[in-house]
Order: sequence, then C-alpha cells, then structure tokens
Amino acid sequence: MRIALVEPSRTVQRIVTGIIEPWGHEVRTFMDAPEALACLTADRDICALITSAELASTSGVELVSAARTLAGAQRPLYIVLMSSSDQRSKMIEALENGADDFISKPPAAEELRARLRAAERITSMQSELIALATVDSLTGLLTRRAFVAAADRMLELAPAGRHFSVLIGDLDKFKAINDTYGHEIGDLVLQKVSEELRAIDVPAGRLGGEEVALLVEGHLDDAVELAERFRQSVGSLAIRAGNRTIGVTCSIGVAEWEPGDTIDTLLRRADAALYEAKRAGRNRVVAADSFPLSDEHKRWRGVARALTRKDA
Repeated sequence: MRIALVEPSRTVQRIVTGIIEPWGHEVRTFMDAPEALACLTADRDICALITSAELASTSGVELVSAARTLAGAQRPLYIVLMSSSDQRSKMIEALENGADDFISKPPAAEELRARLRAAERITSMQSELIALATVDSLTGLLTRRAFVAAADRMLELAPAGRHFSVLIGDLDKFKAINDTYGHEIGDLVLQKVSEELRAIDVPAGRLGGEEVALLVEGHLDDAVELAERFRQSVGSLAIRAGNRTIGVTCSIGVAEWEPGDTIDTLLRRADAALYEAKRAGRNRVVAADSFPLSDEHKRWRGVARALTRKDA
C-alpha cells in the first residue's frame, strides 16, 4: 500500500517508517495536516493514513475528519489515529470522526503489522465494491448512476463559467444485430463501440442497453464536432461474426448546458435531439434546439420510445 504518515516528531517518523517499509509498503511522511491533505487530494493511490493525535496546526482528530470527508464514498481510505495517550475518550472521538482504528505511539511492530493487514483487506474489498457500483462490467464505461454523479459535479462548475455539453448516442438497429447474430455478438459490438468511447478520454457512461453518453467540456460546436468524430469512428468499425463482417452506425443527440438546467432537463434535451437524429434517418448528429419540438419528442422517453424500440 501507499501510506501517508503524519507525525511532528522526525524520530517517531523514522521509527514507524522503519517498521512499515520492510513489509513492502511505501510511506510518505508529513509533519502537519495541511501538507498531508494536499497530498491526499493529489494522490488517489494513497489508501491508508496514519496520523498522530498531536499535530501543530490542527488536531489529529480534525485531520481524520477532513480526510474522511475528502475520501467520501468513492475512494478507499483506511485511517489510523496514533496517540501516546491511552484515554478511552480519545479513541471514541477518533472513531466517531471517521477513523477506522486507534493505536498507541510509538506502535508495537507486530500490532501495527496486523492493523495494516486489516487495512489491506478492507480497502481491497472497498475497491471491488466501488468498481461494481461505478463501472459497467460489459463495456468498462461508467454505470448510469456514476455518469449522473459525474454530470452533477460538472453542473456545479457551470454557473462559474465552465461550459459543458452532454452527448447521448444510440446504436442504430441494434435489436436486429442481436436477433440475427445472437447476444454474444451484440455484446461484442457494444464492447468495440465502448473502446472507441474510452479512447476519447472524457467521462462516458452506459445509460442502459445500447445507449451511451459522454460529458464534454466546451461549447456546443465543440461537442458536435467531437460527436461527429465518434459517429465516424463507429461507422468505420468492422466486427467479425463468424465468416461475416458486421458494420454498425449510431445516432447522437447533443445538448449544451444552459442557465437553469438540471441534469434531468439537460439529458432530456439531448435525448430529444437523439430522437430527431433517429427520425431524420439515423447515423447522424443532431444538436438540441436546432429543430422544432413536437409531441413525439416530448414522449420519446416514454410510450413513443417503447413503441419504436424494435425499429431503433
């Protein structure tokens, strides 16, 4: 593991580092909380924090609380408070503020080793659970929930002048591919298309079925240009199915964030543009607000979409 050690005494730093490093762990040492928090923010590979209860600018318990808030639910971080005091109240306070463990200072080698083994087990399980919740197992894209969470984070920055757009893409006549070649080939098609998406290196998610979405920083023109490049890359795929080669196309709707938009309204505008791309003949990119809305557009997420799914 990569471990952050926060301890104001260089002597104790050397003792603890000397105990830990022979076990194969990497230790980064800090004298106080601010520099440790800065490193935790910049380096997401740090998965364990050992901090003294007695620090210069803030208490170890306050650092524990700040580090736990920083990690949130999407990052494994095992936190150990280390104290020369054996007061039960200190241990309870540390645990209530987000610590996973409490150990005396300086720690006994075997006790510290056992606690770090527990840290490895727990952070490993947390990583697996986070991956299951955030990454679609078939495509490697974000899950719908993780994609919406990423969009929410971008939405928070939009009022400050950070422009961004949403692209929603849907593979054309995908049901026919499944019906003709089987779901195994259908899954292969989704995987190949998703490889093209991941190569773009922007947040991309699988919203469901063959429907994917991207978050793109910049104005609508930039997003439309990127969508067109993606459409062309999908159209150039040649996917083998036995002795046959399958071609695939996609339709894409694009919408730029506007003041007052929520994630729901932004996705709905992109989805209406996707419907227009389908209605206009498929295999094309359509920007939101470039066409008059009709009742069909408004119903596209409901009955109209369900009715046209077999022809999508």
